Amino acid sequence: MTHLLAVILTKNEARNIEACVAALRGWTDGVVVWDSGSDDGTVGIARAAGAQVVYRAFDNYAAQRQAALNGLDAEWIFFVDADERATPQLAAEILRRIATEDHAGYWVPRRNFIVGVETRGGGYYPDYQLRLLRRARARYVAEREVHEIVALDGSEGYLEHPLIHYNYTNWPQFHRKQRFYAAYEARILAQQGIRPRPHNFILQPLREFRRRFITLGGWKDGIHGLRLAFWFAWYYGFLPYWILLGKNRIRT
Repeated sequence: MTHLLAVILTKNEARNIEACVAALRGWTDGVVVWDSGSDDGTVGIARAAGAQVVYRAFDNYAAQRQAALNGLDAEWIFFVDADERATPQLAAEILRRIATEDHAGYWVPRRNFIVGVETRGGGYYPDYQLRLLRRARARYVAEREVHEIVALDGSEGYLEHPLIHYNYTNWPQFHRKQRFYAAYEARILAQQGIRPRPHNFILQPLREFRRRFITLGGWKDGIHGLRLAFWFAWYYGFLPYWILLGKNRIRT
């Protein structure tokens, strides 16, 4: 059995994949690109960079990650997104910790760069992600399709050194992704039987803005943090209820 494999989920990541693979090769026992039908050259670039490529049609993120856990023969799986970079310091810590400790999984902090600006407030640092998993003692919760949840059979640890995350290289990309998340949140509200009320369109955005800008310290990032708090209030406080209202109108 392989000791440690890095797994990268991809769909049209030609811009990112070579650098991502390069940062994982040499200290892991292999890099697997778990692709869902890229047509932009991602697969060829990944293979040229030294990665193994596995194709699986996309249904949702939790199912993709669980399929990797089920299909790969390794004691440890380290999930990395294509727009993330592992540092030598993180690599050394991972190898040391999994060799000397008995946790079932590890939370990895991230430094987030949004449209080129490192973002520390608003919940963006340390932004722990449960990504380093002892394969036989971890499973993804099937009901959580986005922002996946891992159930561990055992204890969990926290790493000190972060992944570098270059998320949202431009604002149009940011808005596309947030619209996707807002639609997902609307589906969750619908499944819970929630019907939008007039106060939701005022109080929910205000709560989300306060949470991002004040409670989570978005003010530390100045104008950048203020802009993000406003957009998150829109996408997570207002838009899901607006989408839900439209669906209720169609049904009635």
